[in-house]
Amino acid sequence: MSFATRVAITVVLLIPGVFAQDRSHARSMVVTRYGVVATSHVQASQAGAQILARGGSAADAAIAANAVLGVTEPMMNGMGGDLFALYWEAKTGKLYGLNASGWAPQGLTIDHLKAKTATSMPQSGIDSVTVPGAVAGWSALHERFGRLPWKDIFQAAIFYADEGYPVPELIHGFWEDSAEDLLRDSESRRVFLHNDKPPAVGEIFQNHDLAKALRLIAQQGTNSFYRGEIAQAILRTSQSLGGTISAADLAEFAPEWVEPISVTYRDWTIYELPPNGQGMAALEMLNIMQMSPASSEGPLSTTELHKKIEAMKLAYADLYRYNADPRFAKIPVKGLLSQDYAKERAKLINPHKAACDVAAGEPPASDTTYLSVVDRDGNIASLIQSNYAAFGSGITVRGMGFALQNRGALFSLDPSHPNALAPRKRPFHTIIPAFMEHGNQHIGFGIMGGPNQPLAHAQFVSNVVDYGMNIQAALEAARFTVSSRRGCNILIESRVKSETLQQLSRMGHQLEVRKEYSPAMGRGQAVLHDSQSQVNYGASDARADGSAEPEPPPLKQ
Repeated sequence: MSFATRVAITVVLLIPGVFAQDRSHARSMVVTRYGVVATSHVQASQAGAQILARGGSAADAAIAANAVLGVTEPMMNGMGGDLFALYWEAKTGKLYGLNASGWAPQGLTIDHLKAKTATSMPQSGIDSVTVPGAVAGWSALHERFGRLPWKDIFQAAIFYADEGYPVPELIHGFWEDSAEDLLRDSESRRVFLHNDKPPAVGEIFQNHDLAKALRLIAQQGTNSFYRGEIAQAILRTSQSLGGTISAADLAEFAPEWVEPISVTYRDWTIYELPPNGQGMAALEMLNIMQMSPASSEGPLSTTELHKKIEAMKLAYADLYRYNADPRFAKIPVKGLLSQDYAKERAKLINPHKAACDVAAGEPPASDTTYLSVVDRDGNIASLIQSNYAAFGSGITVRGMGFALQNRGALFSLDPSHPNALAPRKRPFHTIIPAFMEHGNQHIGFGIMGGPNQPLAHAQFVSNVVDYGMNIQAALEAARFTVSSRRGCNILIESRVKSETLQQLSRMGHQLEVRKEYSPAMGRGQAVLHDSQSQVNYGASDARADGSAEPEPPPLKQ
């Protein structure tokens, strides 16, 4: 046998072994018998993992990580924003839902805005601000599921606010994009800019005012935020800008425990929160998708992408027609999520052509951060928190170092619309945590990014259920998302094959191709608990600066 032949045989024999290590995703899952915290910022993940190591629950770790994210990602979230959560209790197998979204001030009415010559809801400024619900949400989670003392949970956040942290890459980019808006508010300019510029990558950013506010929360609880010193600072800020927030608006607010809604997709059960969030759109999209089998050509094939894009349009048309605060409007959730309705909507999909003008159906009556935590007992916290736009309303509470959200921007000024602005009403909300389970597998997941979220959830679920991906691969897989121009306009990542992009374009999809890992597709996290093996898994999206961090083991001294 010649030398060349022997080399060729050796190469052929080696190829299967080499290919067995090939994969389509960049990162491995974190796999551990202990807890896992997955967030979009490494220090926040570490802070949560440290809480787990001290015996904290998934709720404790989620609050600690979220508080750190309010320091390290101030444009995305913070105590001036809202919060939603799903919490799976391993011992009972029960899933709990928490809606900690704030309401409109009593004085913020359609007539009030029209008197200011507004023709649509302000997208920034004091009249876009609703009562922040995040701190009350933390308290509700801790009261029901917490193990550690309340004051201990905020120590890492206080440390990073006081001592500072080096700004990572993507957060620097988001900060830079917001610099011009921050100049419009003197307090935002003082707190978040240095010489009118955002901090550079690696620059140490400190926020002593926020450290003060966090200490008040740690020492005095929610009372400091809704009735005490922080409340007074919010009221002074609002009054100085002609806002309508009153002491009663803050003091009388309370979060609400709600029953999650669900559908069965193939043989998995997928859970979301009910309105005023947009979770029902993810579930309706999945219902429409399962009216036909998953494409054997893969998740990024022309057939599969076209089906998902068209299903998304149908679900979103219904979402924007019907979603609102259920305390004020009758929302046909049961009808929207029925199989018969999904069949009718699925019939509208032309397998060969994109629909650019999709109307809502008639169902039968009936800027954000996400984190997920699983503790060593298998309890799962799926939590999302947001200011809405970057730095929310653009207004920073005087002397407290955090921005107020602009969630009121999503109200309608049309009195006949279910989502019409009204006192003490909660607006349409984009932020949605999610949970899915099948047998022994329980997954807490979420993918942030405004209107991107329902369709990103549906793509993640399909990746896991239809194509057998693990949670890290399912997060990293190339995605598409909706464009602000709507219609047939779609954003899609360049990792989709060029021939597939060309075929979609010929079908009428108007594609804007983004880079390989675009934050426009949302930044996701996921954890999985296997209740048979008692092993936990964590995954963190490569589109963010974060990580999935395992709980350190209990080492003997």
